[in-house]
Amino acid sequence: MGRRKSRQYAYPVSPSAINAFKADVMRQEGYAVNLQEPDQVKFEVAQSMGIPLSQGDNGQLKTEDAGRIGGKIGGAMVKEMIRMAQQHLAEKQRIR
Repeated sequence: MGRRKSRQYAYPVSPSAINAFKADVMRQEGYAVNLQEPDQVKFEVAQSMGIPLSQGDNGQLKTEDAGRIGGKIGGAMVKEMIRMAQQHLAEKQRIR
């Protein structure tokens, strides 16, 4: 039986907006991102880290390695969100 994806975001936003943000952030990190399939950047990230990730079954992949790939992508996204929030707060302070 396959697992169902049941992601729910803490803040309601469209999945396409999240994917566009991911693509923008990973481009800033120096990765080539296909705008039509931003999730595919995980393969380039894995390759740059020397992790054997392939299309389809990756049963041989260690959990630690999968976490390193996702951490690189998610970490960059969180860092950018924090930068954006700080910029927003600084602009808000200047207006007052």
